[in-house]
Amino acid sequence: MFAFSPLSSSRDLSTPVDMNPLTRRCTMSTPPWMVSLHGGHSGQFCDHAVGSLEEVLEAAVAAGFTTFGISEHAPRLGTQYLYDKEIELGWDVAHLEKLFDDYATTSAELVEAFADRLTVLRGFEAEAVPTDRYKELMLGYRERYGFEFMIGSVHHVDDISIDGPMHQFQQAMEGRGGLEPLAIAYYEAVIAMIEALQPEVVGHLDLIRKNGVHVGPVDTPAIREVAVAALEVVRDHGCVLDLNTAGYRKGLKTPYPAPWIIQRATDMGIGFCFGDDSHGPEQVGAGMEASRRYLLEQGVTHISAPSRQDGGLVWHKVPLADAP
Repeated sequence: MFAFSPLSSSRDLSTPVDMNPLTRRCTMSTPPWMVSLHGGHSGQFCDHAVGSLEEVLEAAVAAGFTTFGISEHAPRLGTQYLYDKEIELGWDVAHLEKLFDDYATTSAELVEAFADRLTVLRGFEAEAVPTDRYKELMLGYRERYGFEFMIGSVHHVDDISIDGPMHQFQQAMEGRGGLEPLAIAYYEAVIAMIEALQPEVVGHLDLIRKNGVHVGPVDTPAIREVAVAALEVVRDHGCVLDLNTAGYRKGLKTPYPAPWIIQRATDMGIGFCFGDDSHGPEQVGAGMEASRRYLLEQGVTHISAPSRQDGGLVWHKVPLADAP
């Protein structure tokens, strides 16, 4: 589905030319693997983030990024999906739509404003709700606003957030009859989302782990079976998995996804791309180095990272190991 350009090839090694723009542009202090795609949320457009988008991008420059993706949340079109804080702020669905429209405009302006300091890749994080029409909505947003990439994420099961407060997670479990059936339903929703949207990146594949680990095992044989089915769909559609560092911030021992998923995905030839899932300037780049070591410990030697070429994104396989 997506074009990949390996970092190394069979070219004449005596020719000192690197055709990968990620490595050409990197400085001694910026390794080529240091590209975050999922993140760049800001308080300017998101209730649970802080700072402005410009401040987030300034933080990316300060952190040494040369390529940085931004992927604000798409609006959730339904009052049942409003977060508690959004309700407290007096926001409604129309306001979420207006914020997203403003994000599309502002992000395009900032791509140009930062062009001499930072390659800003402009995307968004799709929401898999409402279930009966999110495909039309999300693909419509992409076309209307000309986004370069999409992060496909699932945050709800049966219209209930599985990513929010524990009382909502408990409600979702009660509706499904327990943790295991809820986790199975979650991965089934991920499969449906991938087939509907075919996103470049599948966001935090095992997000169910965030709240689920406080209840019971989230990797039973039955859960693993449907999670592997989701990986097969990821592979078949040529998607990349989000190696999401927010797992550390949420109190988990590892980023998303878990080690067993990393190993199975690697065996299936599925690539990973980093996402700091930053929701403000202070979170930009958080957990990237720890996540690099995590992948290396799992036997993963390369990360997938995109660059902008000829009006589109070209994906490269970039080594995770330090340069000799």
